[in-house]
Amino acid sequence: MAEKTASYQVIARAWRPQVFEDVVGQKHVTDTLSNAITGNRVAHAYLLVGPRGVGKTTTARIFAKALNCRQGMSPSPCNECESCVAIMAGNDLDVQEIDGASNNSVDDVRALRENIRVAPNASRFRIFIIDEVHMLSTAAFNALLKTLEEPPPHVKFIFATTEAHKVPATILSRCQRFDLRRISTQDIVGRLEMICAAEKIETDAPALLAVARGAQGGMRDAQSALDQLIAFRGKTIREEDVLSVFGLVAWAQLDAMAQAVLGGDAATALKLVADLDQAGKDTQRTTEELLGFFRNLLVWQHGGQEIVAGEVSAAERESLAASADRLAPEQVHRIVDILLDTEARMRATLSRRVLLEVALVRACRAVQVVPVDTIVAQIADLRQRLGGVTGGAPAAPP
Repeated sequence: MAEKTASYQVIARAWRPQVFEDVVGQKHVTDTLSNAITGNRVAHAYLLVGPRGVGKTTTARIFAKALNCRQGMSPSPCNECESCVAIMAGNDLDVQEIDGASNNSVDDVRALRENIRVAPNASRFRIFIIDEVHMLSTAAFNALLKTLEEPPPHVKFIFATTEAHKVPATILSRCQRFDLRRISTQDIVGRLEMICAAEKIETDAPALLAVARGAQGGMRDAQSALDQLIAFRGKTIREEDVLSVFGLVAWAQLDAMAQAVLGGDAATALKLVADLDQAGKDTQRTTEELLGFFRNLLVWQHGGQEIVAGEVSAAERESLAASADRLAPEQVHRIVDILLDTEARMRATLSRRVLLEVALVRACRAVQVVPVDTIVAQIADLRQRLGGVTGGAPAAPP
């Protein structure tokens, strides 16, 4: 008889938040939904908008549990009653999750409308969670309009999408919209530290920072990457493991490249590009991260220190603080424009290294060009000095 093995559950599922307090980086959404439940002001339709992996479906499930918990409708579901357990497992008869990409025809919506008329089996509400709702056809959206405007009192809709601009305005006007943000690198690192401690994974701050950088604001992507690294390296993970698996650039190398640009040192910048290319690093990802650094620097220079501080690591905050006075904001703005243009052009070419090298040379030259405002200020200062000298000189004889 074959030996039975326990099924493994990936980290993204095993550590999926079960209450609003566990949802990372979306407090503006979870607090509003909690207050709606507490104040008995729950709407009939919600639209959750945001990039992939930031918690849209997770928030929808927690909201469904909060509404249908057998212990009473509460912002803090018990997670123990029959309804909560069934919703967590995805097999509750009164909470249906529908994939908008594969159920997008008008016939699918008509079947949904027939289903809506049925009273809840054992819960307060029948809740329909439609993921990627923007994938519904125009005819399907039109078939949904009347039901969405005046649904039965026992029905709640929760829509999720990554592309809100593709959802018709007639649908948007019938929903309460919540925009979920990309999760900051700092918050992702904090969550990964907690998971590693619980899973007894030995790692360090640079490794987790590299994972968080690679996730680009998506918690699910970060957790999936951590899962892959554990399969690759076991219980001990270091920064070089993360960099080699995902083709990322070490923060120290990225910072060195940024400092070379700030100093107008094209030779050093080009040498770093050659080293990274030799190591097989993703040139487009390097360009995106370099662009992110200079974007943060520009925001920092214009008084956005608090904005940036919540998005980056402690090491990057120190580098930004030290770099803020090296260039005028106009020069940093010019570098950002150069990198933005380069990033856009990289999507349509195979010569990405050449594009990055040209961009770095242009950026270094831009650093050496004195901003117009500085020249104007110097001229004004010179005029003032000359005027002072002229005013103090003895009058010429008649």
